[in-house]
Amino acid sequence: MHWAEKMANRLIAEHPQRQTYVCASGISPSGSIHIGNFREVVTTAFVAKALRRAGKEVRFIFSWDDFDRFRKVPAHIDPGFAHYIGLPYSQVPCPYGCHASYAAHFESEFEQALQVFEIEPEFIYQSREYQSGRYHPQILHALRRRGEIYDILMSFKTGESSADERAAFYPIHLYCGQCGKDSTTILDYNDTAETVAYRCGCGHCDTVHIPQADNIKLHWKIDWPMRWQQEQVVFEPGGRDHSSETGSYNVAAVIAEQIFGYPPPVYEPYEFISIKGSFAKMSSSSGHNYTPDDLLRVYAPENILFLFAKYQPNAAFHIGLDEDVLRNYAEFERYAAGARAGTLTGDLAGALELSLRSDSPVSAGSNVSFGQVASLLPLINFDRDKLREMFNINNVEIDELRLQRVADRAEYWIRNWMPHKLVTIQASPNYAYYHSLTGVELRWLRSLCSLLRSRELDETQLMTEIYAICHHEDKKTMRIQQKRLFTIIYQLVLGAEEGPRLPWLIQAAGTEQMLNLLDL
Repeated sequence: MHWAEKMANRLIAEHPQRQTYVCASGISPSGSIHIGNFREVVTTAFVAKALRRAGKEVRFIFSWDDFDRFRKVPAHIDPGFAHYIGLPYSQVPCPYGCHASYAAHFESEFEQALQVFEIEPEFIYQSREYQSGRYHPQILHALRRRGEIYDILMSFKTGESSADERAAFYPIHLYCGQCGKDSTTILDYNDTAETVAYRCGCGHCDTVHIPQADNIKLHWKIDWPMRWQQEQVVFEPGGRDHSSETGSYNVAAVIAEQIFGYPPPVYEPYEFISIKGSFAKMSSSSGHNYTPDDLLRVYAPENILFLFAKYQPNAAFHIGLDEDVLRNYAEFERYAAGARAGTLTGDLAGALELSLRSDSPVSAGSNVSFGQVASLLPLINFDRDKLREMFNINNVEIDELRLQRVADRAEYWIRNWMPHKLVTIQASPNYAYYHSLTGVELRWLRSLCSLLRSRELDETQLMTEIYAICHHEDKKTMRIQQKRLFTIIYQLVLGAEEGPRLPWLIQAAGTEQMLNLLDL
């Protein structure tokens, strides 16, 4: 049974009377949301999907923490944006001038990517929630019980608490009414009047009436459990950084129960994802990351979803855009074929099923292999019409739109990530290599050229005859010789050690050009 199905069954068993199962995730829009962050939302999406398949009503919410402070200027943003550090993300200008705010730009970017995956949560924008006054009762409640909250926080720390520190503790951030930043110090809280007095580093002082305030936010470890209670959340994942014994989740769980009177949701910790060849954590601020859009230029959405679905959330893995792309595509295509044949079972079958979108090729079948397309395109100068013609000649059923998408991704991958695969058919013979061959190898080539001149052989017959060129009583020796013959062909025709299946290479080059390069 797939891990998402197990989680769904656990939630149903622990909350048998629930009408609606609220599954949550959330991210701060500090920059372009990368594929490591994507694990946050896709983990929830898989559990929500499994619950729906079990016949349950699900509310899948995604919180944009855009009322958090702007902490650091990312590598790709104008360094002058350091001027805005301390403002909430929702009040920082759009760095590219195309959206209402910094937050709106990166929120829109990620939301559009999620649509491609058919992940459609209910988006909650925390700046709007806080500024609408929705959380005013919870803010007042937290302020009135700030001493207890302080004690809970200190119970997770090794340092000693003090009466003075406890008296001066306030569980809120307050953005200045003058400069808009959180460079404020709270001077006093008046419970009767429900006011907070503060002083800002900019010199501004003020007293705020909390039921009318639009500039107060709870600290993260109080904000998180407050929202569990408000939204009645039963499931939420969290990164490894929140999942230690003294991490945010365990702190928030105690605050949820003791302060807000709500049992914490079932929690699923997930591991970070790394870029292949790097041990550094992906980061929006450093620019060291792949975004979903980066991967979607190379992978189909269902392939990306499968990468996440096949691993347990607590399993780390890396993503590379090198030869791993061919391996990942081949794996997905193999499992998809198994699903169509009814032979794929267990966790992998569940992972594949959770990865499918409404237009995924698996159920209907797809004869278009990414690896095959990637090996052919450079040989035909990325000519889509020629590619389509070759599939038709070989009686391969194709979906025109799907073939176009595979070709577009393969071309992008080759040109941007694997330029050494820009292999073309040689324009002139390689005499030096040809004359380095042994007498036996030259006899193989002459036999091959004789076969190429025969117009009566279909693909199956041709390949049977080509393999027979290297016939030997010892099967191991024969396989070695056959491999050597193919290497010779690829070297003379492509100047490379390997290439597409020989019948496709012959079609791409044309019989005449093949003979020009082989019959010397």
